[in-house]
Amino acid sequence: MLERLNEAMEYIEDHLDEPVEAAEAARIALTSEYHFRRLFSALAGLPLSEYVRRRRLTIAGAEVLAGKRTLLEIAVRHGYGSGEAFARAFRAMHGVGPGEARRTGASLRSQQRMSFRVVVEGTSSMRYRVVEKGEFRVAGRKARVPLVHEGPNIAIADFVRSVGQDALRRIEGLSDQEPEGIVAVSDDLDASRAEGTELDYYHGVVTGAEVPDDLDSLTVPAGTWAVFESSGPFPRTLQYLWRDVFTQWFPSNPYRSRPGPEILRTRPSRDAPHADAELWIPVERTEV
Repeated sequence: MLERLNEAMEYIEDHLDEPVEAAEAARIALTSEYHFRRLFSALAGLPLSEYVRRRRLTIAGAEVLAGKRTLLEIAVRHGYGSGEAFARAFRAMHGVGPGEARRTGASLRSQQRMSFRVVVEGTSSMRYRVVEKGEFRVAGRKARVPLVHEGPNIAIADFVRSVGQDALRRIEGLSDQEPEGIVAVSDDLDASRAEGTELDYYHGVVTGAEVPDDLDSLTVPAGTWAVFESSGPFPRTLQYLWRDVFTQWFPSNPYRSRPGPEILRTRPSRDAPHADAELWIPVERTEV
């Protein structure tokens, strides 16, 4: 898979002066566009679209300093509809406008070309199981919240406190299948998975029962799920678990992610910032 990922990176590099199609990069990597975007984000630490933008502005910076093309020609060459739009993007990355950079020979920032290589680790193991589930519903309360990759998500914490204990007990009574009890469900995430983008967050349960009209619900089709177990400091260990699933487990196993909600069942310790957790990721088997 590593070789195919690097071939996809070559495709991106060769098409920086024209539209880069994520679907074509995914085809080269022999996976779905959905999985490719998520895998890239986890491996590279930034969304695919942001990487492409930074690479284009890196090349544009070199062309600005070279002085062989007009600034408008450079803007159009790199996909900007106007000199003003190019100048804003250029300044956002380099900290200086293109005109000033050309006049003064200013120092610019560079996004290096990425490639993926094997780093032999494998000293730790991941506990997981694969589960086939029929159609079910998530029942509970829903809010639109920002995505936070590291540290507490204040918006989620405030929302959960607003639900109230009486409502939580009533919701928990609807739980009738795995994962049992109150769960955190993330759905409708932005494809980029960028920090600060929004998602639908459900604080509720997994059930096969009818959902009362006064509760929010999400119907989830039948499918395959990979279930990962984790234990450690809360919330850091849980956030690192998602990263490790995509950077370690997927490249080593014949599965890829598929569209669907992610479900987190957490059991915090009473006397320390520690938690045991299960992370449910929707997956599909790939050809071996």
